[in-house]
Amino acid sequence: QVQVVESGGGSVQPGGSLRLSCSVSGSLPHINNMNWHRQVPGKERELIASIAGENLYYSDSVKGRFTVSKEKNGTMYLQMDNLKPEDTAVYICLVVDNFLTPYWGQGTQVTVSS
Repeated sequence: QVQVVESGGGSVQPGGSLRLSCSVSGSLPHINNMNWHRQVPGKERELIASIAGENLYYSDSVKGRFTVSKEKNGTMYLQMDNLKPEDTAVYICLVVDNFLTPYWGQGTQVTVSS
């Protein structure tokens, strides 16, 4: 059974930084892409960053402040700098294998507040 687990969330003041991790365990075919989404209650889930091989994607809302990376062991990171109150959300990792099967994590809460 495949498990996707996020970690690294927490509370930080505006302008601060956090680093999120997404780890994958279990029997998983080759990973096609990995993605970070975020969810705010009452709003649609937003895709903010993804990594597929050498290709990276960032939404306009995080471009220039967030950096996505991935290690050879499959762990994905999201370095978040210059955080703003509007970045407050549950950050959720999505892993897609080569059969395009999606695997979602449970999410980790990020709160940006003074």
